[in-house]
Amino acid sequence: MQLEGQVALVSGGSRGIGRAICASLARAGATVVAAARSTDAVSGWLAEESGLEGRVHPAALDVTDEARVEQLVAEVVARHERIDILVNNAGITRDGLLMSMETPQFDEVLNTNLRGAFFLMRACSRPMIRARRGRVVNIASISGIAGNAGQANYAAAKAGLIGMTKSFAKEVAKRGITVNAVAPGFIETDMTDVLPEKVRDHYRELIPMQRFGAAREIADAVLFLAGPGAAYMTGQTLVVDGGLNM
Repeated sequence: MQLEGQVALVSGGSRGIGRAICASLARAGATVVAAARSTDAVSGWLAEESGLEGRVHPAALDVTDEARVEQLVAEVVARHERIDILVNNAGITRDGLLMSMETPQFDEVLNTNLRGAFFLMRACSRPMIRARRGRVVNIASISGIAGNAGQANYAAAKAGLIGMTKSFAKEVAKRGITVNAVAPGFIETDMTDVLPEKVRDHYRELIPMQRFGAAREIADAVLFLAGPGAAYMTGQTLVVDGGLNM
């Protein structure tokens, strides 16, 4: 139980990668606040899991709501007296070619995927700095490293998140806080499930391992970065993509 006694806040904890991260951290001993727009969705998957009783606590959060972010972080600190781990996982897509992309399509993705992460990092930095320890893990994407046609907004947000990870890491390293990112490739989630089978087959051919990743494999990377084994890593982006971006 390498995270026993620690408190983690995970955004986007209602499904897919977020669900896997929450479960993984909880099984490692952490008390996990699973933040999502729908607490019912979090409660739903919790009912399907065993051994997490009292470990995972659903919390309502729209990461684009600055006041609510500040309020939730204050509530977590008031209840648990600490926040040791922050995982910025909340994210959306609004895909389309740049030449025809509407401004709201661009803004919605930047507001959720980048601005929301900024709000949470800023709010959680205060209790972490006071404690002189903390782990921040941002869920980026290989789209933020290599780009992806039809995802100018998403790639911009994830590239920005990688840059913000490095900047924040430099600011808080001397306070005992590490800030890293995980960049998933194609993972079996709701986002990839909607792709036509021809598209899925095309991307599988491009991946040296010839398969999409599993949400638990991203959760394992997050668990590593949140744990003691990554104590001397900061400002790094751990790519988990089956070799796609070599």
